[in-house]
Amino acid sequence: MKNRIRVLHVAQAAGGVDRYIRMLFKYMDHDKFENILVCSHDFKRVDYNGLADAFEHVDMQRPIGKADIDAMKAVRRLIRKYQPDIVYAHSSKAGAIARVANIGLKKNGDKIKCIYNPHGWAFNMRCGKKKQMIYTAIEKMAAPFCDKIICISEAEKQSALDKKICKQDKLQVIVNGIDIEEYEQRKIAGLSTVSRKSCGIPESAFVVGMVGRISEQKAPDVFIKAAKQIKQKISEACFMIVGDGPDREMIEEYARENNIALFISGWVENASDYISLFDVALLLSRWEGFGLAIPEYMLAGKPVVVSRVDAIPEIVKDTENGLLVKPDDIDGTSNAVLELYKEGALQMKLRNKGMITVHEKFDVKRTAKESEMLLNSVITSRNQLR
Repeated sequence: MKNRIRVLHVAQAAGGVDRYIRMLFKYMDHDKFENILVCSHDFKRVDYNGLADAFEHVDMQRPIGKADIDAMKAVRRLIRKYQPDIVYAHSSKAGAIARVANIGLKKNGDKIKCIYNPHGWAFNMRCGKKKQMIYTAIEKMAAPFCDKIICISEAEKQSALDKKICKQDKLQVIVNGIDIEEYEQRKIAGLSTVSRKSCGIPESAFVVGMVGRISEQKAPDVFIKAAKQIKQKISEACFMIVGDGPDREMIEEYARENNIALFISGWVENASDYISLFDVALLLSRWEGFGLAIPEYMLAGKPVVVSRVDAIPEIVKDTENGLLVKPDDIDGTSNAVLELYKEGALQMKLRNKGMITVHEKFDVKRTAKESEMLLNSVITSRNQLR
């Protein structure tokens, strides 16, 4: 294939970024774009068979340290090797490494363009003011070394403007999406091997679930404390967390001490199969760049209870397609779940409206198409400068 736009993607953090890149590669036009992935060892080569035109591992570590210099040198060598038209950096760490690595590099006499997608600003995390200041300073210093910054929600764009990361014209909102087509094909084919029985959950149980890393951001402590209150009112309630993380042991211990029926799946590839077992789906994040689990819940026809933070109210309109609660609000969370348990008509309304919302707004095919348009515009702007 001739004259394809060659894009070299650089990524350090796996998880949601990994899923995003795979969906992007799947739905981008392969006749027009050549996608090369340079990534940390958290990514698996086998996952990109048939998706990536080339795949390279580089030792990129999450903590800031001397190893970053070696990572920058390695990425710079690979940029020189592949001679891309555009370097596309994903997430904060890879964003810093790739943007510095690309400084001064050219292809056929033209500057190699660079775009950056933070996938959620690091300075929005709930951490100390000193760390927030450091993350903000890094983003400000690195911003001049890219041509466009992609924000996955309007809230992310506003955060960048509030922190004066860059001028508004450098920011481009491309809202996140999920793979609706894959979900529907999997459902029709009946590929799921997950059942309530296989998870040790009674068929008659009222299942309250969440998908996400068991860590401070996703507030599993609020989830399990709300579970205690819910269990007191709904005797048949059982609880499920699809994911894993550093706070797992603490959450399991609390569940044992309070006689809460809790199933934790660990890391799985087929989260949608577990979501199908939920009666109510929760995402109680303390900060959130987007909240990809929410449209996944909606696609499965589950009523949602979610925290009112960052980008989440862009997805969920309270009492229209879900219920919003304040972050860290244990009572509000348990009351919202109890309301859904009692009000079948409300459940049905939220399910129906949620499914309409995800089909209208959050299909990853739209995300891929808008990404293609941005990549084309970046190349066009370069050609106009010749």
